[in-house]
Amino acid sequence: MPENLKRKADNHGKAKKKKFRSDGTPIWGKRHIDGPGVWISCVKGKEKQTVGEMYDLFESVASEIWPVGGASEKDNEDPEEETELSIEDQIAKEVSEMKRPRSEQRFGGSQLLVDIFSFVQWPILIRSIVIFISCKLPVDPVELVVKYVHSVKETGATRSRYAHRLVPVSGTCPANLNEMKSLCEKVFGAFFEKEQGKSFTYKIELRLRNHTTLARPAIIQHIASWVPEGNSVSLDNPEIFILVEIFKSVCGVSVVRDYYKLAKFNVLELANKTKAEAEPAVAIAEPEQP
Repeated sequence: MPENLKRKADNHGKAKKKKFRSDGTPIWGKRHIDGPGVWISCVKGKEKQTVGEMYDLFESVASEIWPVGGASEKDNEDPEEETELSIEDQIAKEVSEMKRPRSEQRFGGSQLLVDIFSFVQWPILIRSIVIFISCKLPVDPVELVVKYVHSVKETGATRSRYAHRLVPVSGTCPANLNEMKSLCEKVFGAFFEKEQGKSFTYKIELRLRNHTTLARPAIIQHIASWVPEGNSVSLDNPEIFILVEIFKSVCGVSVVRDYYKLAKFNVLELANKTKAEAEPAVAIAEPEQP
């Protein structure tokens, strides 16, 4: 074999070895999905419209939960100062405001609330797609989604034409047991710390999409072992739900309440149910028998 081909073959073999750790778990490169965020299933072919709708919707909901002081500063500006500016200065000021990032325009220089989606996948034999919208501080995706879903339940309006189901995740990691354990311990620790040691009954809600590396029973068993002691499993009437969303090589985890009462965060189903309950019952007379 020529020396240049042999060198390429050796380098190829070395590159393969670098993809796995000594314990056999893979070493993951840069992921398409990162950080806390929200999984959204929507109508196939309407992903761009869904992203635009949900971006604006999330910004609206987030601004209610996490108001920014910068927005009020603009309201408190002295109008007399602006009138004293020359025409050239006023034009320059307007141009500088137009060049600001979108988030800075809306939230007075605050941090970007929602980072537009970074991954789209068409599941096999399902006429919908999955979108991931990542969230940045101070946004908590669980609080964001719960507030939005409660508003859908109260009003019956989804404010979105194409979004179906939302799954908030407090963090993401590569879908291997070592990384998943670290993420679960972090998410569980943050949740139970807020509850000051209170014990709960829980149920693990696991959803696998295009993932065949880890078996479902094994995943559930491991996650249950990572839940802090003092909490017990309840399949019939749990107080909290541990949502685990695994999509290909990415895993997301969160802890939520009232998951079943809120139709598993399926806003379309919840809106239809609310509208049906609001409509007056119409008695339908049975036709007389001849």
